[in-house]
Amino acid sequence: MFETKMTEMLGIKYPIQCGTMHGLTTAEVVGPFANAGCLCCLPSAYYETKEELLEEVEKVRDQTDQPFGINVGLFPEMRITVTAEERIDWVIESGVKILETAGRSPEPHRKQISDAGLIHIHKCARVRDAIKAEKVGADIVSVVGTECGGHPSMEEVGFIVLIPAAIDATTIPLIAGGGICDGRSMVAALALGAAGVNIGTRFMATREFPIHQGFKDMLVNFDEKETLLVMKSLRNPSRVLRNPWSTKIVEMEKQGASLDELGPMISGNVSRLGWREGTVEEGMYPGGQVVGRIHDIPSISDLVKRIVDEAAETKERIARL
Repeated sequence: MFETKMTEMLGIKYPIQCGTMHGLTTAEVVGPFANAGCLCCLPSAYYETKEELLEEVEKVRDQTDQPFGINVGLFPEMRITVTAEERIDWVIESGVKILETAGRSPEPHRKQISDAGLIHIHKCARVRDAIKAEKVGADIVSVVGTECGGHPSMEEVGFIVLIPAAIDATTIPLIAGGGICDGRSMVAALALGAAGVNIGTRFMATREFPIHQGFKDMLVNFDEKETLLVMKSLRNPSRVLRNPWSTKIVEMEKQGASLDELGPMISGNVSRLGWREGTVEEGMYPGGQVVGRIHDIPSISDLVKRIVDEAAETKERIARL
């Protein structure tokens, strides 16, 4: 029904990816997404050792025989315990054939990736980064608009402008993200020329997602204005859910707070527990503007079916115009 270069290259049923989330897209959700016909990636940075990652890979394989991926972040880290090269080696040893990278240019790692025969998706947030990803040999580029939860660019360009601009500047398949949550927005992305979509915030409000029910209820009750861009003063913006903690970060930045002063607020130590314990008032939690379009908490399979069915209906409605 929706066969694209993304589905063809990755061997998946639908051109839909669940956004990779540190500590959240673990085997308990990667398996159901694979069975639902979508792509989902394990976040390698969540696992401190190769053995832990390989064990998680086996947990996914116990649930499905469908394709899934592993993400290796290339972001500069304050404390490096395992290099990106080592983590890519872990992916190669696991036998998983889909690698997603994000952060800095993947150019230093391209030979390692290519020699292993991995399908390489590079995620970025600017047109020039998409151009560079294609130039150095990435197979697919994933581009997110400023509406997305997590890390958009400093340029703050929205999906409706950024995606066609990136498509016009590149020739490899493009996965579009930022503001996508249902069949209508999926068809909009495909109409712009994307080969698929990346959906993050909407998928957090599903039964299987390993976050506290209090967070899921908050996602249902929030409107589209309940997000903030923090860390702009550090030139590393992140869109997070609005709560007293993130509001304080923005206020501190306006007052010229230094990295040392912001450090305890943005380190992630509080939110690491908060996702699972439901401490919605404390911590910094990535979330996109589509939070205002979440109204229930279905299963992953039911939500994917709903998105695909609505996309098909939207496609037919447009054809009748």
